[in-house]
Amino acid sequence: MKIFEKEGHKILWGDAIDVLTREISNRSIHLIFADPPYNIGKNFIDLPDKWDSEKSYLEWCYNWLESCIKKLKSNGSMYVMTATQHMPYFDIFLRDKVTILSRIVWHYDSSGVQAKKYFGSLYEPILHCVKDKNNYTFNSEDILVEAKTGAIRKLIDYRKPIPAVYNSKKVPGNVWKIPRVRYRMDEYENHPTQKPIALLERIIKASSNEGDIVLDPFSGTFTTSFVAKQLKRKSIGIEIQEEYVKIGLRRLQIMSEYNGQPLQKERRTFEHPIDKRQISLNLIEE
Repeated sequence: MKIFEKEGHKILWGDAIDVLTREISNRSIHLIFADPPYNIGKNFIDLPDKWDSEKSYLEWCYNWLESCIKKLKSNGSMYVMTATQHMPYFDIFLRDKVTILSRIVWHYDSSGVQAKKYFGSLYEPILHCVKDKNNYTFNSEDILVEAKTGAIRKLIDYRKPIPAVYNSKKVPGNVWKIPRVRYRMDEYENHPTQKPIALLERIIKASSNEGDIVLDPFSGTFTTSFVAKQLKRKSIGIEIQEEYVKIGLRRLQIMSEYNGQPLQKERRTFEHPIDKRQISLNLIEE
């Protein structure tokens, strides 16, 4: 295991369960976002996302879930993701250990055919859990969205004691329509299950405050840590794959070089290499 740290942001390179057990203090974390492998066969470089059986996958998940609960402060919150077919097991396992406030559907569209012999999946489930249902952070004013109701047409709500125009803003419901990260998006990184900045912005704004510690035990492209930094939170990111750790080091600006090589974002196929000679010629002509 290796630890990289700078200005309140920490990256731990190692196995999630091992790091959680050895390096993270109990009752020290304000917010956890957990997006583990889904056991559906994705290829994370040299770690295939496939367990021997569903039972072994769930046993592994129960292990890190138990550990995450221990790490939360008494007023802490946790958001947990997994595949649709596994979420019922997560739900049942967690419901007598924490309070599940919301069962969120992250809905997105697809540019291609999802399935031909059944209804393809266009969403991923998220559980919003808290340790204490009477004491937790929820900054509703920071995540308001446009209310697509009579407010747009200036309709009057006559049910109120004094009739007034409908509110134009509201707290989001539990169905979130947020686009997936596409190859041509600026935020894209080379990872098969990258989560969008917009998704993490809503979660971190809602369930933490400036200066709080946000933990992601399966960091991948370190979007959680990246957004936490932008929103003036502290972050801890755990990741087992070295190539993804390098993404985190670059995105969080912890290091500019790694093993003597500059940390640079991987160029995509439609991006042309920079012609330094041509740039020099252009500067001379100007």
